[in-house]
Parts: sequence; C-alpha cells; structure tokens
Amino acid sequence: MSGCRAGILLLVLLVWGWSAPAAAQDQSAQANRQFVQAMQVLQRADSTYDAQEQAKLLLEADRLLTDIITRLPESNLAVQLITNQFVGDFDYGDFKARIRGLACNDATANACLLHRVEGLIAPIEYPIAAPRWDWLSLAVAQYHLGDKGRVRPIIAPFLQALRRGAGKQEASQDLFVGRALALTGEAELALQVTRGINDCSTRVYNLADIAEALVWQGSTGRAAELAEEAAEYARAQSCAWELGLVAQALLHVGNEARARTLFLNTVEEQFSRFKDKRGNCCPPELAVAAGDLGDPNLALGLLRTVQEESPWTVPQVLGRLGARGEKTLTLTYADQLQDQELKAETYVELLAGALKAGDRQQAETLSARLNALLAKARNPVVLVQRARADKLLYKDQRWRAPFVAALSEAEKTSATTTRRDVAVPFLAALVEIETGLPMLE
Repeated sequence: MSGCRAGILLLVLLVWGWSAPAAAQDQSAQANRQFVQAMQVLQRADSTYDAQEQAKLLLEADRLLTDIITRLPESNLAVQLITNQFVGDFDYGDFKARIRGLACNDATANACLLHRVEGLIAPIEYPIAAPRWDWLSLAVAQYHLGDKGRVRPIIAPFLQALRRGAGKQEASQDLFVGRALALTGEAELALQVTRGINDCSTRVYNLADIAEALVWQGSTGRAAELAEEAAEYARAQSCAWELGLVAQALLHVGNEARARTLFLNTVEEQFSRFKDKRGNCCPPELAVAAGDLGDPNLALGLLRTVQEESPWTVPQVLGRLGARGEKTLTLTYADQLQDQELKAETYVELLAGALKAGDRQQAETLSARLNALLAKARNPVVLVQRARADKLLYKDQRWRAPFVAALSEAEKTSATTTRRDVAVPFLAALVEIETGLPMLE
C-alpha cells in the first residue's frame, strides 16, 4: 500500500515538474503573440491621420500590453514591461507617457493641464536623497483633480527616503511629505511621520499643516486637537521662533481669542529680544499672523523686516489686510514691488481680499493692474495669476484660456531652471482654482 502511495506521489511530482515549465512556456507564447498584436495595432495608430481613430487604437494597444502584465505575469515580456525595459526598440515608458498625453485631445481639460505641467518638472533622480516638493505637489493635484492611482507611486519613494534618513541630522527637514500625505487623505500617516521628527520648525509646521488640511476636510475637532498639540510642543521645547505659526493654527481652528493673546505676547517678546540684541526679529510666520491679528501698521512693520529673506510673505500679509478692508496702504505697498511675478501674486491676493470685503470696485482696480503687467511681458507666472483672478472675478471657465497660454509660454523656454520653477506655481494655482482652497500656497 505504501509503495502504491509512493508511486502516486512520484507520478504527481513528474506531472507537476513537466506542467510547470510547460505552463510558463505557454504564458510566454501567449505573451509574444499578444505583444505582436499590440505592435500591429500601434503601427496602425501611427499610420492614421484621424485623431479619434488614433486615440482609439492607442488605447487598444495599451489594453493588450496591460493584459500581458496582469494575465501573463510569468512571461519574460511581462517582466520587461513592468520594469520599463526596452523590447527591441519599443520603449514602454514612452508609450505610457503617450497614453497619458491623450488627455490633451481636449486642450483645456484638467487632465491635459496636469500632463503639460508634469512635462515641466525635472525627472526624479535615483537614488532619492530627499523629498521634492514639485513632485509632491503633482501628487496632491492628481489626487484632487486627476488620476488618484498615480498618487501613492509618486509619494511612496519620497516617504521611503524620509524613513531611511530617520535619525540623521539632515532628516529633520520633512520637506512637505507630511503636508502632501495630509492633503491626499493620509492624515494619520502624516502624524506618524511628524511625531518621529524632533525639530521645532518641522514638527510645528507639520502639525499646523495637518490641522489646516483637516479643517478643509471638515474634521474641525481633530484639527483643534492638533493645534493644541502644536502649542504644547512649542511650549515644552521652547520653540519661540514658531509661535507665529502656532497662532495661525489656533486661528484656523476657530480659537481666535487664544490666537490673539499668543500673537501679542510673541510680538512683545520678539521685539524685546531684538531691541536687546539677543536675537533676530522676526519669524516670517509672525508677520503672516499679523495680517490676521495685528493692526495694519504693525503688520506692515513686521513685513518690512522679513520680506527680503521671505518674499512669499508679501502677498500673504497684504492679502489678509485687504480682506480686513485695508485698501490704500496695501495697494501702495504692492505697487512699489519690483519683482513682477511677486507683484502679480500680490495683486491677486489683494483682489481676493477685496472680494471678501465686498469691494468689487477695488477688485476691478487690481484686475486692471494685473493687465498692465501682462502688457509689458507675457510672463508665464503672471499669466497664471491672471487665470486665478479670472476665476475669482467671474466663477466661470474663462480662466482656462490664460492658464493654457501660460503653459505655452513656459514650454517655449529652453532653460531647465525656469521650467522647473514655474511648475509648482502652476499646480498651486490649478488646485486653488478648482477646489477654492490654497492647498499648495
């Protein structure tokens, strides 16, 4: 009886040993046949002048190639495709980029705008040494406006790089991984990353960013807890430079009284330290908080001390003052700015503030100022600000024309640095226009 069982087992092993390579050979044969079929479809796509027919054929070729990966994973072709290896002279990575480019059959659609902005971003260099805000911004934009399936593959390598650097001195700078996670529905993971960082600036910034993202998502109770956590961490670690940011966080969650008290105490302390020559005055975040909580002269005084090193504060502070009804001082300040891109952004923030204050006439004045800048030069970033202004003023789709024009101007330049530098402002504007929230400011 035992001999019979041994014989059956031997037969099973022999059959299995024969069938396993046979199955693999069959998968390879099927994959080869399907790949040839896909290449024939691709040749037909390249031979037609009809745009709709070409798009249809390209999508069919994509379906055939994707099926090789999912249905025939044991074939050599599936391995080559999934790892973006060349198959003869066929580059699967370029083909997938071409498929994404089909979005531009409608040149004004969000999918096309995102595709074109991505073309402005410098490729990721491996091994990844540190997170990159341009690619993280793209992930946030894809999550809210495009292909959510691309979000994790973009963020994951940067998150892994951050984790690999845990404990190293340079790893204290999160470089917006936490913010990107919070803005793509991963607030708890963002908190896990944040609480592993023992650095005043990054820890408090992340907690404030996550709290703000939660407010936008409607989780105000949880956001308030994190604002308190930021305040407690700043107190326990003596994070004096970050207190303006804590005040902003408290204000965002609706605790205006506490925010105002903290702001006023911080201003007094910072100016005291500065007068006694015991430190610099002041953190840029304190100037931004002053836009919401301080009187106009105090806010502008703080702004003057920080704007040279932190020019991003100018539109933020002036826009907040504009929303509080301050017109003359803010417009005069904006008119004196020399940087045209910064001036354009400031005009739009003031325009938004004027509309919040119910002053349509002031908003129209600022719109005219923006047009005057464009009359001097068709700067792509200024054009993007024109798109933002159009959305604020008219609430319809006319903003798409200047946005497309801005992309065309950016694509004309051969300077890699210029193209890279405009990508994030483009993404920030697009997300804000479509969601109404300044997620990437």
